[in-house]
Amino acid sequence: MSKSGMLETHFPDLILFARGKVRDIYDFGDRLLLVATDRISAFDVVLPTAIPEKGKILTALSTFWFRLTEDLASNHLITTDVDAYPSACQAYREDLLGRSMLVWKTKPLPIECIVRGYLSGSGWTEYQKAGSVSGITLPSGLPESCPLDPPLFTPSTKAERGEHDVTITFDRAASLLGGRLAEQVRDLSLNIYERARTYALERGIIIADTKFEFGLLNGKLLLIDEVLTPDSSRFWPADAYRPGRSQPSFDKQFVRDYLKTLPWAMKEPGPALPPDIVEQTRSRYQEALRRLTAPPR
Repeated sequence: MSKSGMLETHFPDLILFARGKVRDIYDFGDRLLLVATDRISAFDVVLPTAIPEKGKILTALSTFWFRLTEDLASNHLITTDVDAYPSACQAYREDLLGRSMLVWKTKPLPIECIVRGYLSGSGWTEYQKAGSVSGITLPSGLPESCPLDPPLFTPSTKAERGEHDVTITFDRAASLLGGRLAEQVRDLSLNIYERARTYALERGIIIADTKFEFGLLNGKLLLIDEVLTPDSSRFWPADAYRPGRSQPSFDKQFVRDYLKTLPWAMKEPGPALPPDIVEQTRSRYQEALRRLTAPPR
């Protein structure tokens, strides 16, 4: 990997299962090897510029949260110890250190489980147009970034690469999953979010919203993919929070805001990021990791 970051892995002795927006996934039968690259996506488009060390930050945070919430929801993590990986992985040890995890292979559910604790992002956009979020009607006159009490469960479809996720109602999610399973993932998502929000606030970060994914393994529901990272969440510095406006953040909203200044149609191919945007993005991700794994203030 160069100082410019890891955009893609090439492990010829391993079986490539898939390349996601960020993770390269290798197949080991009943297990998968997830390798978090330094790719970054925005508006469901993978950009051509890496954010150095980003994959290691995502892996460290996901591992941290998997362990902190495992009493609430079982998860797919087996180990992040490269020495415990299958022997075929050892030739790629240096590339795998700090940015990979061995997990159980599940059947992913066909929805993304989004929890919103604050009115922001696409939720704010929908509210301005329709007075609702994910079909849930809200009181009129709410300001941008205001708290949502209680937090909302707003599922979405899973987009193919280059396409956009589509927010759906809970009833639609229930039709896709079955009512009992939909209620289970809703309740788990809200419980995990509440624990994480309380934990993060003690460390100076507001988790405004986040996205969870779940999969089934022999009928058992597992929390999968990544958890509560700057890629899948909005992290706001609590000391700078002011409702009625967009917020400074420790997540990729900074990249989205930059991209909105460009003459770009928000579809493939994505534009390259200049060095100052890369460095500022990396520093925000690093600060999120530092704060969230620090003792409470």
